[in-house]
Amino acid sequence: MKKYDINGRLTKVVCNGCGSNIPHSGNIIIGAALSFRAEWGYFSEKDGETHSFDLCESCYDRIVKDFAIPVEIEERTELL
Repeated sequence: MKKYDINGRLTKVVCNGCGSNIPHSGNIIIGAALSFRAEWGYFSEKDGETHSFDLCESCYDRIVKDFAIPVEIEERTELL
């Protein structure tokens, strides 16, 4: 979960899964983390809601290991 000050600057990033701090510099997350945002549409129980959360790498690994269909992984040779 990202926390911002009144000027819109990122002040803190916390893993929604375990509560650990995720390192950041300025408004950029520099730790191993995933930011997720879903905008729910029609025909769901969450019509019009937007859900967002942040996960550290450990919590991400814990969650995806239980998927019925594994995460698709693609290797990149260049990291920008």
